[in-house]
Amino acid sequence: MSFNVTKPEVLSLSVETCCEWQSRAWFVSIYHQSSSAATMSPDELVYLGVLAASIPLGFLFRYLSPPVKQGAAMLLGLSITITTCQVHTLHSLVTVIGTWIIIKSNWRLAPALSLTWTFLYLLFFRLVTWFGLPAPTPFANAVQLLLTLKMVSLANEVHGFHVEKKKEVSSFSRSSAVGRLSREPSLYDILSYSYCYVGVMTGPFFRFQTYTDWLEQPKPLALPGWEPCLQRLKLVPVFGALFLAVNSAFPLAYVRADEFMDHNFLFRFFYMIVVFFVFRMRFYAAWCGAEAGCISAGLGCYPERAQCKPGGGPTVSYSPESLAEETYDFKTIQNIDCYNTDFCVKVRHGMRYWNMTVQWWLHHYIYPNAPFKSYTLRAGWTMFISAYWHGVHAGYYLSFLTIPLCIAAESAMEASVRARLGPRGQSVFDWVHWFLKMRAYDYMCMGFVLLKASDTIAYWSSIYFAMHLLAVGCIIVGRVLGGSRRADKKTDAEKTDKSKINDDKNDKHD
Repeated sequence: MSFNVTKPEVLSLSVETCCEWQSRAWFVSIYHQSSSAATMSPDELVYLGVLAASIPLGFLFRYLSPPVKQGAAMLLGLSITITTCQVHTLHSLVTVIGTWIIIKSNWRLAPALSLTWTFLYLLFFRLVTWFGLPAPTPFANAVQLLLTLKMVSLANEVHGFHVEKKKEVSSFSRSSAVGRLSREPSLYDILSYSYCYVGVMTGPFFRFQTYTDWLEQPKPLALPGWEPCLQRLKLVPVFGALFLAVNSAFPLAYVRADEFMDHNFLFRFFYMIVVFFVFRMRFYAAWCGAEAGCISAGLGCYPERAQCKPGGGPTVSYSPESLAEETYDFKTIQNIDCYNTDFCVKVRHGMRYWNMTVQWWLHHYIYPNAPFKSYTLRAGWTMFISAYWHGVHAGYYLSFLTIPLCIAAESAMEASVRARLGPRGQSVFDWVHWFLKMRAYDYMCMGFVLLKASDTIAYWSSIYFAMHLLAVGCIIVGRVLGGSRRADKKTDAEKTDKSKINDDKNDKHD
């Protein structure tokens, strides 16, 4: 959905529908606290309060000048962080200062060094009790996760700034790179970006350049606001009601009960379907609310012709000063596509519509640097890093590392079976594929919410590792039918820009 602005001086009432509220590890911890009843935990109520307050506050920030907006957003974000994280705010501050030192010391190696620094500190942060320090609050965990994404992205942006600047000097012409920084950020800039109240512990992830563009919007009051905000919020009550109703009837805690194993296979298999449904409803409500907070402030609002990507921002040059009629969208901060998450056909496509800003971060900063050439192995490496970012629980790794197996299985079946079918047969194949995709995500969700390896394996064994065996079976069938080579070629081709465009077109049909 797009929104036209015909008179920039008038407050518009329109915009397009908008990383995982990125800190899903925190949200999963909240999931466990209230999964046994239809009530909310105190921490969850605080989270919802922050979300609710950020929406009306965002409209007020549109009236502020850039310097005032920058300072006020930082002070408000710091106040939220200190209030909810208390002394554990020091963890985030150490991470920011460390990244700033790396950037000032060696911008050439800043991307690699910042990734190493933030991920090692993330490990220390999770193991602080081993050193006799108090355990961080769930809110501190949320702030730390988002800050890790921001600092790695910032280091890469600064590196890109210096590279383009050197090119300009050597070529005596201004760089045409899209979304590059105009200057190296100061410590104050980095702190204000890190603690900006918008999404400080709820997400979505956004780049430093997106933050700068927000501060320097020439006419923020002329940008769409109320209508897209309400559009994004309209289904939140539905998601919330469905979550409360289904969660009260099928609590997660029951999976760990001894009597759960007394039920038949079909009941045990069905239980993972409702657990993932509850999981989705909760996240849909949270992420839509987080996006609404960005929309109200005008963060991530760009002309449609900028062709923005979730997390990344504009991919095409544009003029923010244009007074011509414009159509705006908020794709830059879009973190969830609820419809396509549920109804796209493929496992690999489903990942694109879930936690979209973090997916962009992984695709640009982790996937290209994977120590493998194979698409499947690169995907496995990326999922491993994603699991590490979420936490140290074995369930994360068991779930995320099942994704490459599912991708390999669907690629093998597409090449060996679907490619040989006619139009009607392919339609039937796609419906079956969609059904199995959803069951694969149901299956993997159990590891994500049960967390412990023993609990996850106990549940998977209760349904006889059905999805693992099915995936392996599909791969074997694909090889027997001679589709493995075609599958390998297809997955390699997906790494090219042309195939990505084709996949995006196919996604719309999915």
